[in-house]
Amino acid sequence: MKKIIITGATGLIGKKLSEELFKSGYHIIVFSRNSIRARDVLKKDYEYVDWDYRNPLKWADKISESDVIIHLAGINLFAKRWNDEFKKEIITSRKDTTKALADVIKNSSNKPKVFISASGIGYYGDGGDKILTEDSSSGNDFLAEVCKVWESEASEVESVGVRRVSIRTGIVLSTEDGALKRMLLPFKLFVGGPIGNGKQWFPWIHIDDIVGIYKYAAENENLSGAINAASPNICTMKEFAKTLGKVLNRPSLFSVPKFALKLAIGEAGDVVLMGQRVSVDKLLSSGYKFKFENLEEALKDLLKM
Repeated sequence: MKKIIITGATGLIGKKLSEELFKSGYHIIVFSRNSIRARDVLKKDYEYVDWDYRNPLKWADKISESDVIIHLAGINLFAKRWNDEFKKEIITSRKDTTKALADVIKNSSNKPKVFISASGIGYYGDGGDKILTEDSSSGNDFLAEVCKVWESEASEVESVGVRRVSIRTGIVLSTEDGALKRMLLPFKLFVGGPIGNGKQWFPWIHIDDIVGIYKYAAENENLSGAINAASPNICTMKEFAKTLGKVLNRPSLFSVPKFALKLAIGEAGDVVLMGQRVSVDKLLSSGYKFKFENLEEALKDLLKM
């Protein structure tokens, strides 16, 4: 039975990913700042470890025992209004934790086969209409800098022969959390519509596919480096809102203007208004098969329509 360590297992992706891996016969080791709370949240027969990234002596032995490390932990970008202090928390929660794991992996006598770390399509900044591959240049905004640092720390394991995968995740569609959940209420109240001018690219991905991609990355040695994770058929924000309205049988007429978004959530609103027209050719050419390529079918599945 292969052992997989997962950080951030109580999050949107982590919860479902750990369940899928467990069903496939993996031994799940949950690294959490509060293992008791994690057990209460997940309610699964996993192994739970108190994980203080600043004190590796307490968990380094688990790294040596594991085949795969999946690192999803990181503070929610929209947990607070952005200011200098919270921006520092965002960076620390990704850079320092990733560095701590990578350092222990490099010094372990028995190294895992692969280190899979989360990243985001925010790496590219606002890409406009340019098609973005994993080789495209990074953006210059705050979130792009966060992603660059995140991936840089993860890539350190390659120096000791450990395969590294950084998954640049798109906008995950789920009714449990995220963009779709936040958009449902306005539509149900007949005041739904696109955010901003609607022309920005909206690189969506069904929760089942992002989970599938992480599992695929763990099991396929031919996948390494940065990987774009979004549907092959991404659309604009306007097209997304129109399709959501169609599935819900609601109009998509009332856009959220830029000034209102900035007023509501501050600088983080810039992230919402950015678009990335990402290519997933690298993932497709490796052999991954998407469950949901069509937006309408994905939304109908999620909303049980």
